[in-house]
Amino acid sequence: MPKTPMLQAATTGRSRVLQAFSPLPLAIGHLKLTPASRAPRSTRAWLVERGFSFVELLVVSTIMIVLASAVMPLARVSVQRMREEELRRDLRDMRNAIDKFKDAADAGIIAATELRAGAENYPPDLQTLVDGVSVNNDQSGRKLKFLRRIPIDPLTKSAEWGLRAYQDKPDSTSWAGGNVYDVYTKSDGKALDGTKYKDW
Repeated sequence: MPKTPMLQAATTGRSRVLQAFSPLPLAIGHLKLTPASRAPRSTRAWLVERGFSFVELLVVSTIMIVLASAVMPLARVSVQRMREEELRRDLRDMRNAIDKFKDAADAGIIAATELRAGAENYPPDLQTLVDGVSVNNDQSGRKLKFLRRIPIDPLTKSAEWGLRAYQDKPDSTSWAGGNVYDVYTKSDGKALDGTKYKDW
């Protein structure tokens, strides 16, 4: 049966539509084989930006490590310098207290009962500087004090200091007892200037 002109036109149009959409499955299959090519442009840009962020993180981390390695020695030196300053201050305070005790004893301000024979008017120990001594010819019972407290050695973290008596040698490391002429730290370390703390 011959096709009418209308039917022939419809058949021709249908074949053209099929031919137009026939490459679509192939194109879709091709896209599945290459996922990156089917990603939208905005997605690819996001992936690139994400990569740069990771590189930036590595750079920042490296810089921080370098700075930390440079700062740590400086921090240790600063802490040591602070401890040395505190040590000098503590030694100065105790030595000033010893000198004031000696001056008061020589001036007759301290009662004779508070002084030991042969001590050359120096305090018998550091605790006496804190507890105080009786004032000569004073019936009020007040105490003359020279030191608020025995400081803690910033190096040894202890209140035990090396002591020297008036009879000891200047470089003696053992205390003869009887009086306190000088004090020093028991730390065996060296200062930033190369000197020994014991010699301060």
